[in-house]
Amino acid sequence: MRIGELSERTNTSRRLLRYYEEQQLIVSARMPNGYREYDERFVDRVLQIRGLLDAGLPVRIIKQILPCLDKPRTIHFPDATPEMLATLRTERDRMTERINCLIRNRDSVAEYLDAVSQGQRPAPVREPVPSGA
Repeated sequence: MRIGELSERTNTSRRLLRYYEEQQLIVSARMPNGYREYDERFVDRVLQIRGLLDAGLPVRIIKQILPCLDKPRTIHFPDATPEMLATLRTERDRMTERINCLIRNRDSVAEYLDAVSQGQRPAPVREPVPSGA
């Protein structure tokens, strides 16, 4: 598929896709006319990249862990330093905190919607607990 289709299917701008390619997060084949051609698997790859970026991981870390996300998995980290592993553990723990906060907020919204749809007066909105608290 060409860059326009990948852009539409992933809701990602062409400019951002070119940036991902520049950062070696995705790779395209070049057609004789210079157009980029992407394999079908890059739809999922771009969505994974966006999710990791949304979770707060920097591109340099994403680039290192992308091979772990492939199936079948081929894991080879010749440059997996203790510092990098510590960074990944910290990022994992931070993501877990954000997930827990999102779950609490989702449950509060669901509770509110249930109360409103049943014609009840909703309970006072609880302040979300900040992550790390």
